Amino acid sequence: MAASEEEPVVRQRVAEGDKSEQVSPGSEVESDDDRLPEQHLEDRTKAIPQGTDQEPNFLHTVLAPLPPRWRNWVIRGIFTWLMIGLFCVIIYVGPLALMFTTLLVQVWCFKEIINIGYSVYRMHGLPWFRSLSWWFLITSNYFFYGESLVADYFSVIFSKSDFMRWLIVYHRFTSFTMYIIGFVWFVLSLKKRYYMRQFSLFAWTHVALLIVVTQSYLIIINIFHGMIWFIVPVSMIVINDVMAYMFGFFFGKTPLIQLSPKKTWEGFIGGGFSTIIMGMLLSYLLCQYPFFVCPVEYSEAEDSFKYDCDPSPIFRPQEYSLPETMANFSALLGWKKTVTMYPFVLHSVALSLFSSVIGPFGGFFASGFKRAFKIKDFGDVIPGHGGMMDRFDCQYLMASFVNVYIMTFISETSPQKLLQKVYFLKPEQQLQLYKLLQDSLIARGILQP
Repeated sequence: MAASEEEPVVRQRVAEGDKSEQVSPGSEVESDDDRLPEQHLEDRTKAIPQGTDQEPNFLHTVLAPLPPRWRNWVIRGIFTWLMIGLFCVIIYVGPLALMFTTLLVQVWCFKEIINIGYSVYRMHGLPWFRSLSWWFLITSNYFFYGESLVADYFSVIFSKSDFMRWLIVYHRFTSFTMYIIGFVWFVLSLKKRYYMRQFSLFAWTHVALLIVVTQSYLIIINIFHGMIWFIVPVSMIVINDVMAYMFGFFFGKTPLIQLSPKKTWEGFIGGGFSTIIMGMLLSYLLCQYPFFVCPVEYSEAEDSFKYDCDPSPIFRPQEYSLPETMANFSALLGWKKTVTMYPFVLHSVALSLFSSVIGPFGGFFASGFKRAFKIKDFGDVIPGHGGMMDRFDCQYLMASFVNVYIMTFISETSPQKLLQKVYFLKPEQQLQLYKLLQDSLIARGILQP
């Protein structure tokens, strides 16, 4: 009797395209998750907010006479300047404000990505997906920020507490335990007929963590090398985005890539040249202020963070000889055959080339993602721009490059970082290190016996 009741249901589902292969009543395939036809996917993503379609009521009334294209242009411009102004205020407050802002942006971007996954793979009666996603976010942040930032940069502060010292010493074990709790939690939440969706969401969460948490962690690491390593790359992405939009809006005729039909070669090239020139000017300006170029370090003597230092060589003016042809031409004009420049300005050229040539591909990647799920924006938190992820898709890619660039060409081990690690040695180990170092310095003639 039960089998006869199930047969019409199965035949109906096969006829409607819910299954791509023939199934039989009671089979294992029938108990797994249904596939998502394209029309179902489109229906499920309609509920996702479309940010560029959102207009504040006041602006909608004031700008009503304008054509839609120009109305969007004005709204986008207004909120661009508001975001730039807010960014300048956060910079003025200091590096800790930048780090806190990075964490807030990370959480919001993760929320937008997870909401899309939840809309696409909608599940009925399975309340654990959101809770598991946020648990894995907390676990990932605890692992990244606990080990590297707390142990390497704030260890002087936390070493004063026995409990915090214990957390740092057993940090990896604690992180692993937290992840295992989430893993077991996920396995216990599996339900028949929803396996495919649940495993898809499990993978979705981990990809979101890889994109958002890892990149935001690299951003904060870059800040600790000096705020200039954060401000200049972020500004380059903003400059490239704005100038490419401007050149494309007024001069764009040649499509650049199929994923983003509005992107043009004119905007791509104009934005690239603008980024190189304006990036060099911004770098030259910031190199003159220790507040921007000094690494973020905690001073135990002052019991606070210090922003004054003796700038590293890349932030000191150096004289460079011009190529022979340019030197001869300069001599004919009565100018010097050399030019004085901050080395960081030359490094900024490499950053600007990446931000203008490779950086846009972060946006193209996000465009492909949105097209795959038939959505226009990740959210609607910023009128004229979309969601937070719509603004930071290129920034995350840029953060990875900057971190790799610093570690490859710039970073050097400092005595302060080594001292941070020494604080976590036992007293007898610290004494042993002191004697070994003293004997080595005496043997090399640096210290007198």
